[in-house]
Amino acid sequence: MFIQIKNINYHITIEGDGEPLLLLHGFTGDSGTWFPFIPLWKKSYKVIAVDIIGHGKTDSPEEAEKYAMKESVAHIKAVIDYLRLAPVHILGYSMGGRLALAYCSEYPETVKKLILESASPGLQTELERKQRRIQDEKLGDSILEQGIIHFVNKWEKIPLFKSQERLDPTIKRAIRNQRLANNPIGLANSLKGMGTGAQSSYWSRISRLSIDTLLITGELDRKFYQIAEEMVKKNKNIRHLNVNNAGHAIHVEKPEIFGTIVMEFLRS
Repeated sequence: MFIQIKNINYHITIEGDGEPLLLLHGFTGDSGTWFPFIPLWKKSYKVIAVDIIGHGKTDSPEEAEKYAMKESVAHIKAVIDYLRLAPVHILGYSMGGRLALAYCSEYPETVKKLILESASPGLQTELERKQRRIQDEKLGDSILEQGIIHFVNKWEKIPLFKSQERLDPTIKRAIRNQRLANNPIGLANSLKGMGTGAQSSYWSRISRLSIDTLLITGELDRKFYQIAEEMVKKNKNIRHLNVNNAGHAIHVEKPEIFGTIVMEFLRS
């Protein structure tokens, strides 16, 4: 189905009954990221998978400012209000995790439980953010100048996804096709508008987060493991679970374990 939010058509998949579980995918992904888990999760929950702005079948406007984190948070709030989901459980992966955390920081009263897979509250200093903004803007420009195939070829080889090299070729091909199906304008503007450098830091808000929160990281992804450990130190409502022999995308590399972890946390 499609919902129009601020003149942007959002594509949303809804299945199941029960307490609502909102799913937010990562950069270059789409709602299809979560389809392998829906048969399990919809038995107990109303599952809502959203194509974030610039991804999947959701519109990809040409104005980068429409992708800003604050704007995207407002869009998610409008989706939740339109579908009357609150209070809602939210699960976000990577970029979707940053969006989920930003949303919970603004509207904690509408969220029941929060699950963040390989996500961060952002960069802590303005210098770090400035340097990252420059990198993200250059990368965004390269998508438009050199094409999405060239970008995806490069993106697949970044160290963050090293552990995915061992995946079954069929799975790797499906992930690649998902990435290639995105609109180059949408990906470029996502980097410029809601990339890690563009978003504000939410570190100062971690200690005040009152929502029952689970952080899931992969053993092989040391960067996000350390980020999760720092978050746990700041707030007793946050738990951290590290999955053995997995990298950044636990839901791809260890799907059965990931699906079970999510269900057990929601039921706890």
